[in-house]
Amino acid sequence: MRLGGPARYVVEVEQPIEAPDAYNFAKLYSLPTAILGGGANSIGRDEGFPGAIIMNKIRGIELKPSTENPEVFELKAMGGEIWDDVVAFACEKGLTGIEALSKIPGTAGAAPVQNIGAYGQDISQVLKSIEAYDTTDGHFKLLTNKDLKFGYRKSILNTTMKGRFFVISMTMTLKKGQMARPFYNSLENFIKENGETDFSPSSIRRMVSAIRADKLPDPAKIPSAGSFFKNVYIPDSQVDECRSRGLPVYQGADGNKINSGWLIEKAGLAGKLIHGFRVNEKAALVLINECATGYEDLIEARNEIANKVYDRFGFKLEQEPVEII
Repeated sequence: MRLGGPARYVVEVEQPIEAPDAYNFAKLYSLPTAILGGGANSIGRDEGFPGAIIMNKIRGIELKPSTENPEVFELKAMGGEIWDDVVAFACEKGLTGIEALSKIPGTAGAAPVQNIGAYGQDISQVLKSIEAYDTTDGHFKLLTNKDLKFGYRKSILNTTMKGRFFVISMTMTLKKGQMARPFYNSLENFIKENGETDFSPSSIRRMVSAIRADKLPDPAKIPSAGSFFKNVYIPDSQVDECRSRGLPVYQGADGNKINSGWLIEKAGLAGKLIHGFRVNEKAALVLINECATGYEDLIEARNEIANKVYDRFGFKLEQEPVEII
């Protein structure tokens, strides 16, 4: 978002053994800490951060075949790897499970924190375990999929145990093959419009990359934090009522979802400039910083958008990017 003041310290961790050193440094000087991967889903405040930002720079990718099934593989990615490089690696090997997560900015270590997902896939579906440094007792630990208690855009890593674990690596179980249809609506529409017939991991990656490039600004070039609002999830008991109101409800493995971008668009906000932030015309979930100069501008824009959606549809939008405080 190109917002926020400076951090007092920035400490880069390039090897697992350096994680304890980083936190011991912060403890020695009584500094608060915050973990940062690529920063694509993070927002800073004007006053900056008075402690130490711990940046994950641990790199490496390892692939091992299963001893029980030649079609199944375990892919281990170190926490500082660029997430899209991990997806590209898997697709080149013909492995399915994360191809729809192509072009999501950030690092591999951040992926399980908020259970990243897109186009019908998310990390919880493939993650086997993570290796993490426990800042409370100074030990390295292995946490399984079940331990992380995944939900929509959440895990214990950003809720009940936020800030406690520094992700050293993540291990996923992937397999040879391809995604099963029907796909997510926007992906299905792309397939029909372009006459696509190849649904291999590399082909799905190509299609998802094209869809995202058309709709979503590159945060490295345009000030944005990606999808700013989480999608709305409703219980089964509300599906019929919502559909009777003309609301598009997508029923997937993770529940009944209404796209918040659709709600923002139908509230008449797509393309609008609100307190210095442009609501992206093609993907209304995205806010672009055109001329905002401070954190307060973002809060004003967020509240105005959320209030208009609530007044129109009765749903409360929740912010997705993490604030470094």
